[in-house]
Amino acid sequence: MSIHQHLPALQVVVPMLIAPLVILMRGRGLAWAMATATSVMAFIIAVSLTNAVVEAGSVSYAMGSWQAPYGIELRVTAFSALLLLIVTAASTITLLFGKQSIDSQIEQHRQPMFYAAWLLALAGLVGIVVAGDAFNIFVFMEVSSLASYILIAAGPNRQAMPSVFKYLVMGTIGATFYLIGVGLIYMMTGTLNLADMEVRLQEVHDLKPIVVAAGFITVGLALKAAVFPLHVWLPNSYTYAPHMVTAFFAACATKVSLFVLLRFEFLVFQPNLVDYAGQFTAFLIPLAVIGILFASGVALFETHLKRLLAYSSVAQVGYILLGASMATAAGLTAGIMHMFNHALAKGALFLAIACLATQVSNLRLNKLGGIARKMPWTMAAFVVGGLSLVGIPGTAGFISKWLLISAVLEKGTLGIFLVVAVLASSLMAVVYFWRIVEVAYFGDAPADGLTDGLTEGLTEQPVLQEAPKWMLFGTWFVALANIYYGLNPSLPLLLSSQAASNLLGQLP
Repeated sequence: MSIHQHLPALQVVVPMLIAPLVILMRGRGLAWAMATATSVMAFIIAVSLTNAVVEAGSVSYAMGSWQAPYGIELRVTAFSALLLLIVTAASTITLLFGKQSIDSQIEQHRQPMFYAAWLLALAGLVGIVVAGDAFNIFVFMEVSSLASYILIAAGPNRQAMPSVFKYLVMGTIGATFYLIGVGLIYMMTGTLNLADMEVRLQEVHDLKPIVVAAGFITVGLALKAAVFPLHVWLPNSYTYAPHMVTAFFAACATKVSLFVLLRFEFLVFQPNLVDYAGQFTAFLIPLAVIGILFASGVALFETHLKRLLAYSSVAQVGYILLGASMATAAGLTAGIMHMFNHALAKGALFLAIACLATQVSNLRLNKLGGIARKMPWTMAAFVVGGLSLVGIPGTAGFISKWLLISAVLEKGTLGIFLVVAVLASSLMAVVYFWRIVEVAYFGDAPADGLTDGLTEGLTEQPVLQEAPKWMLFGTWFVALANIYYGLNPSLPLLLSSQAASNLLGQLP
């Protein structure tokens, strides 16, 4: 058996086994080097698995050679491969180019624990994506969540603690709801393997417990994915987390929960519950539209840069769900494609914010007047990420929004209303993005200086300069990726269309 056949297991095992070893790395920079090397290895494995999926359609691995449904199965499909690329790339880029930001926010003696938690979060997220059974999804969900609480609370801002507590409570409720739903399905089918579950549900005559399970699982995963109105934990968590942690989680965390939600909805519930597909669509479309408009509206009035983009993320989750609620190949392709493109846009934006934070301590808009004149390359990368978020032609964000508009227009009169909602949200995104650009490029520096909070006790304001070159290089790498995939979207589009076909292939 070649090592390539073990790649699904190695995707999870490598970061999970290296995590405790990182704690022992007490030398300066050793913990970062080991964590970064591990993340790079995870990304290489994800690329290899993607190539295998493109060639073979899917990759299955039986842990301990115990075949499913009796043994633990790891399965990588086109949908899984796309999420693996997002998660491992987000981790690798933020670690590789973010050391200076992490050093400035995490004390040296705490860094080994910080990087160990990072690898556990990575292992948990990729474990959720490759797990083929419902219980191991729960196990990896808890691994990633517990590590996430540590990472968010690790920064110097004490306001992160109440944010983490709210995140912990909401995350625990979500995980409990999910577990109750899985327990009900297990009670009726006697299996935890998702593929076997879909088959055995066809033999279940009393479907009332399954309907209840669908409710618990949908609500639980919606909490994890920050679906409106269950998003209350997300804005503060993104705002007060260390900057590189925000960049990592903003790119992938909610998308992994959406991945699990769509798998259950389309592979387990819709093929087996009468009229469930219609109810799913009827319930989700208004929820997605309200979430898009509400979160975009709140972002218009936010004054803190990270909090503004956090509410923007809630709106983008609405875009993904709107595509999924169409329950068509075009809609699902658009929603899944937007997962990839939103990861690119938000990755560039939060990396640019991390660059800004190397020179300024206060990220409120009224403290960033004229910052683009001092940090032109940083703000230029921020603008590229913002253009992709808005959906300007030539950027990755345009591709998925165009696909989404094309998909909703298939709904006739309802589709016209949905297009109006999408365009209204995009216009609001233009407005709140322009607020940032206007202040950064045309605003005057505040009277107390751009570096408010960093200059206490100094008689002169320090001279602002560009962000460290290595961080800037990583930020521009992601920013240019938004343009590259806007001009050549073949790979994510191929994986998204295959993922949509796989999900819909189980429907009657």
